[in-house]
Amino acid sequence: MFSFFKKKPKEEAQVPVSQIAPAAIIEATSTTADAPPASSQPASKPVAPQTQPAPEPEQKRSWLSRLKAGLAKTSSNLTTLFVGARIDDDLYEELEAALLTSDAGVEATQFLLDGLKKKVKEEKLTEAEQVKAALKALLLELLTPLQKPLELGRYQPLVMMITGVNGAGKTTTIGKLAKHMQSHQQSVLLAAGDTFRAAAREQLAIWGERNNVTVIAQESGDPAAVAFDAVASARARGTDVVMVDTAGRLPTQLHLMEELKKIKRVIAKGMDGAPQEVLLIIDGNTGQNALAQVKTFDDALQLTGLVITKLDGTAKGGVLAAIAKNRPVPVYFIGIGEQIEDLQPFNAQEFVDALLS
Repeated sequence: MFSFFKKKPKEEAQVPVSQIAPAAIIEATSTTADAPPASSQPASKPVAPQTQPAPEPEQKRSWLSRLKAGLAKTSSNLTTLFVGARIDDDLYEELEAALLTSDAGVEATQFLLDGLKKKVKEEKLTEAEQVKAALKALLLELLTPLQKPLELGRYQPLVMMITGVNGAGKTTTIGKLAKHMQSHQQSVLLAAGDTFRAAAREQLAIWGERNNVTVIAQESGDPAAVAFDAVASARARGTDVVMVDTAGRLPTQLHLMEELKKIKRVIAKGMDGAPQEVLLIIDGNTGQNALAQVKTFDDALQLTGLVITKLDGTAKGGVLAAIAKNRPVPVYFIGIGEQIEDLQPFNAQEFVDALLS
């Protein structure tokens, strides 16, 4: 169903999900995060990934309908400007205000306005619908570089470090991602790296039970040790994907940001080149604060991708434009609801169509 995943050829060996202890909470055993590197067994060499089959038409229509409904507030603020509008300075001023209100940011707003005025002049556009179509084309040009597939099967295991501030939906998103990966025949192991909050471990354990996968956990201690043990366990089991949850934190908490760097270093000791993916989970309602998070976490960890949650009902859907213009980290997934199917790969064309339909 999820065509923006790519996966490894079938002939590569993997352990079926049924062979992994369901929802087991395994106590991490490392005594220190600065343990010596695991055996020097190299990661499997990258292989040519395969593209998944396209979603069924009914499933695609359902997703597009939910996406359009989720972005309705942002869309309404933009599209109503073009109803019976004259192409003049007043329209441009109203459009500027609407883009800024949607948290597109100053740079992206200026880029879109300058490009729109240029198109109107060069193409001699006189109708409001023509101008809206020109805006759609410019927005698509801006957002397309953010569209990138999450490739599965290039490493054994693929190690993903998941970060984000409290309240962004990080742990829930991990559970949804695990389910999606299982639908692509990937065995999954979860590491409860948020050792500070019992509730976080319990929440991850619940997702482990729902998805029938193992959760590596520790009641207290060093989260880097939990991550290290999870990678070692996955390599021993032949698990395809390891997702390491981390404690939510604000980018201004410098000592905690340093801890994230330590976790990343320790994961690399457990497997050369890991983590191959470092994802930041962002609450789409936070607007320009989301952009600040992207910049700070990217500077600290060199992010490979973003997952933007809670876009449904927000009037700040323009934040993707701000990210694209200021810090174009790929957006792997967007979320518009609580259900598993409400987290889908980001498609720039679908997003723009929903925003400016």
